[in-house]
Amino acid sequence: MEITLGHYLIVSALLFCTGIFGVVTRRNVIMILMSIELMLNGVNLSFAAFARHWGDGSGHVMVVLSIAVAAAEAAVGLALLIAIFRNRESVNVEDLDLLKG
Repeated sequence: MEITLGHYLIVSALLFCTGIFGVVTRRNVIMILMSIELMLNGVNLSFAAFARHWGDGSGHVMVVLSIAVAAAEAAVGLALLIAIFRNRESVNVEDLDLLKG
């Protein structure tokens, strides 16, 4: 049995849906950031699968670019998380009511 493009896309969709489920159900900001990274990995897998299927290198370039953006997003997200934790002493979403009037 050969692994085809459809197999890669199914795994990619499962990763993405698992990430969405984590973002929607989790209340801890760290877990939400991890779920967003899982969603980005699902997108990266689909980019790499399409690049392999079509024999084009542009999909791999998009994967590398997406990994760089994900690293920057994680760094900024964790820096914001540390700043919020120093002020609020909590990383739960319910405790983050900074914009409430």
